[in-house]
Amino acid sequence: MDKKIKKIALLTGGGDCPGLNAVIRAITKTAILKYGYEVIGYVFGYRGLYNNDYIELTLDKVEDIYKEGGTILYSSNKDNLFDYLVEENGVKVKKDVSDVGVENLKKDGVDVLVVLGGDGTLTSARDFARKGVNVIGVPKTMDNDLSATDLTYGFISAFSVGTEFIDRLNTTAKSHHRVMCCELMGRDAGWISLYAGLAGNASVVLIPEIPFTIENIAKKVAERDAQGYPYTVIAVAEGAKYADGTKVIGKIVEDSPDPIRYSGLAAKVADDLEKAIPNHEVRSVNPGHIIRGGDIQPYDRILSIRFGVKACELIDEGLFGNMVTLKGEEMSYVSLEEVIGQAKVGKQKHVDPNGELVRAAKAMGVSFGDE
Repeated sequence: MDKKIKKIALLTGGGDCPGLNAVIRAITKTAILKYGYEVIGYVFGYRGLYNNDYIELTLDKVEDIYKEGGTILYSSNKDNLFDYLVEENGVKVKKDVSDVGVENLKKDGVDVLVVLGGDGTLTSARDFARKGVNVIGVPKTMDNDLSATDLTYGFISAFSVGTEFIDRLNTTAKSHHRVMCCELMGRDAGWISLYAGLAGNASVVLIPEIPFTIENIAKKVAERDAQGYPYTVIAVAEGAKYADGTKVIGKIVEDSPDPIRYSGLAAKVADDLEKAIPNHEVRSVNPGHIIRGGDIQPYDRILSIRFGVKACELIDEGLFGNMVTLKGEEMSYVSLEEVIGQAKVGKQKHVDPNGELVRAAKAMGVSFGDE
């Protein structure tokens, strides 16, 4: 292949995720040191591409960000250039302004756009690829719910922080003979709550894939009481649902491509449960975005390096229109067309209610509120 790549651009979109900075660092260092590319980064995701707002990414700028949460390029989960809010004659309307992004890439001399993001961000990456832009996708989600890759960076860091919360709740629950409900992020996938719950010795784990009832949770609390454990810690996935289908939505963000924000389920479970077990005080906590922040786990630092280096390899080999993946022990790639197609037909990676890990948890006496 006749190598013509001289300059690449990065952008991060959607919610922040542990490991984003580490991937930015890995791509920048590999691009400069191994391939001799110039590297820039558009700030605030696709908004930066639209406004042509970017920074130069140099070795000194990325040297010390390997363990920092968040993203030095900042992020936005509302800016889809194929359906972008603009003002015309004093009225705000949504328009396809993707051509502006394409022209800015040409103006800036960018040969390849590397997009770090989740479903919405990568959908736009696919659409830019369809317009002839050389695009490489790098999956970003701490929820670990992408079926195209076996593991996503940030997941281990997120559930590790969740585990610490549950560890700490066990000590205070035991001291006061309380029931404590801890709500963890993950949207419609239960991976974070399942892993944190099991690692932190939660007695009940509520996940979206297994509907629950308050009666079944109360039964588990009574069982523990009878066994001489008059306290219970419950890991609650924000997107879990009651057996009648009830979910708790914190708010709707109308101008977001993914408008539903889950929040408050742990508080509802605590209120409902306290009525069913009057001999216990039931409290709830919601760490929320805390599990996204802070330093990232060493394993995620290594995984981020692997994703970043593989992205550069795809650039060098001219394999555009693809997303980096981890399959088994090997870094690989898959077409963005296939990735987005899976997401649109609901093929996200969910916890198998009959899978090995759920069976192991039940064998250890963990309740999922389903029986």
